[in-house]
Amino acid sequence: MIQILLLIICGLVLLWFGHFLFFGPMSPIYPYMPWSKKEKLKEKPGDPQICPLCSMKMLNGENLKTTAFPAKQKSTDHLMHIKGCSGCLERNLPRMCPVCRTKLSVEDFLVARMFERSFQKNHVHVLGCNKCRKI
Repeated sequence: MIQILLLIICGLVLLWFGHFLFFGPMSPIYPYMPWSKKEKLKEKPGDPQICPLCSMKMLNGENLKTTAFPAKQKSTDHLMHIKGCSGCLERNLPRMCPVCRTKLSVEDFLVARMFERSFQKNHVHVLGCNKCRKI
């Protein structure tokens, strides 16, 4: 009876050790696991919670300054202007258009199309800035 209990305990210890050897933080495949908490080193303008103008990570609760225009007829997409986050507008961070890569001033804005979704967050597609995308 004691031998069976010892074999079960040894088996559980080996399973625990094998799990952390192959799926733990020191494993070479750990960054590709969906539960890994590694931060991305470089932010891209299209990533969530990243300002498309200055590429800075926005804080929780921080929003972009935008102007959305009403949709024509009964479509679910709206034209909108994205002016930037508070970092762009107040701290004069360098701003760049993600489409044509030109430097933008504080008065410039991005032209985007916002698609409304009923059960998900709205989707925004940046078309360009007011210099490369004439309205």
